Amino acid sequence: MSANVTVRGSDDVTASEITALAQDRTVAVVGTGTMGQGIAQVALVAGHPVRLYDSAPGRAGEAVAALTARLDRLVEKGRMDAAAREAAVGRLHAAEELGELADAALVVEAIVERLPVKQQLFADLEKVVGDDAVLATNTSSLSVTAIAGGLRLPGRFVGLHFFNPAPLLPLVEVVSGFATDEDVATRAYETMKGWGKTPVRCADTPGFIVNRVARPFYAEALRVYEEGAADPATIDAALRECGGFRMGPFELTDLIGQDVNEAVTRSVWESFYQDPKFTPSLAQRRLVESGRLGRKSGQGWFSYAEGAERPEPHNAPPAEAPARIAVRGELGPAEPLIGLFEEAGIEVRRKGGNGYVLLPGGARLCLADGESAFEYSTDEIIYFDLALDYARASRIVLSTGEHTSAESLAEAVGLFQALGKEVSVIGDVPGMIVARTVAMLADVAADAVDRGVATAEDVDTAMRLGVNYPVGPLEWAGKVGHERVRDLLSSLHERYPTGRYAPSLAIARRGYAQEGQDS
Repeated sequence: MSANVTVRGSDDVTASEITALAQDRTVAVVGTGTMGQGIAQVALVAGHPVRLYDSAPGRAGEAVAALTARLDRLVEKGRMDAAAREAAVGRLHAAEELGELADAALVVEAIVERLPVKQQLFADLEKVVGDDAVLATNTSSLSVTAIAGGLRLPGRFVGLHFFNPAPLLPLVEVVSGFATDEDVATRAYETMKGWGKTPVRCADTPGFIVNRVARPFYAEALRVYEEGAADPATIDAALRECGGFRMGPFELTDLIGQDVNEAVTRSVWESFYQDPKFTPSLAQRRLVESGRLGRKSGQGWFSYAEGAERPEPHNAPPAEAPARIAVRGELGPAEPLIGLFEEAGIEVRRKGGNGYVLLPGGARLCLADGESAFEYSTDEIIYFDLALDYARASRIVLSTGEHTSAESLAEAVGLFQALGKEVSVIGDVPGMIVARTVAMLADVAADAVDRGVATAEDVDTAMRLGVNYPVGPLEWAGKVGHERVRDLLSSLHERYPTGRYAPSLAIARRGYAQEGQDS
């Protein structure tokens, strides 16, 4: 899937020798909504002549005026000089008829997400542009292969999935359909690099990279909420302040639009023949049915009415830290906590064991492993969640079972408060919040890589740049340990035997390979 593979149908040209589209070649953009205008701006600033076309009369001219105003604002902000602005405006033209796109070397479509409409547009374009022109769709949810299915030359068709706003976000998914020629995909890839973007290559699969791999980020939060373990504000805080994500899933879906997010989830689920790993949320469906679509409707998981106060995450009351603790065995990815405890003046005694913190009252403090505290009928078990970086995390999440005493919980709360952390106590839910989310993200990502959707590097790059993850899911799994990820998923699968959490062969292979290296 990289840009250096051999071009199909060529004896002496490699993909690395294929160059970006020359600056003097015309780029046409069909569709003048927000995304179409954004793509046109990117191509224009990169130096290309750009033609804008829209089937609605007069819309292309309006888009040219809007783009000109955008360039004016860039000049005002000092991000573009006046001479470059004048040159760009001189290269920008509205097309009132499709035939005016005849000399385009690249046509990017950004119209309504309806398969028959896109298919008809490209059938019409094939009659207009030259056989050497590259045809591209910006679709985020439809099959690139299906859109190109009826074309005379489907090999010159490729997906170029920009992220909104296109002028600002660097990621572009370059999607090869079943019939896409390798040299066409490579030229598109190199052109996106020439436009200052960070392209990633991927095969035509439901959701491509980002919308496929990102599903567990929303799904696991919704599952924890549906089980009554925590409220949306606390779940968001856990993933932000402990997991290091830029936004929590509830506030993010309110920003995206609950209807939009739910539709993407449903589309991926149906495209994978209702694979349980992508099952939509009933709670989110009810939210959409009620018209609570997020910020755009004034109410989603949170209220956006004027003066409305955002709910606060659950914060445990202050508790006294224990003077000493015992650490039995290694804590794996939570090992950095030992140094933090000692820096806070807590005496740490190390002994052999299975990897947990023994509190003075006898309770065991364990890193989330996919099991539940209630399963230990005689022992006091308190789980703590995975953190991206325990030193930088400002919140730690705990869960307890019915056998955990108030005194033991206070010891655990005080222990983490001594590190300057806020502490949230949630219900007894297997895998907690961050740990199960990271494990599922890693599982879906590894499965995509092993199925040839994209390289591991491109998957991680896409998730960092496309949805602002603090680290790629595969890199994160490597830090946590593939064996630990596999075992956590296996434990979840035992407790939810629906197939949703069954470890993929991809993550299982990585786990067993790690076992072999460690033995």
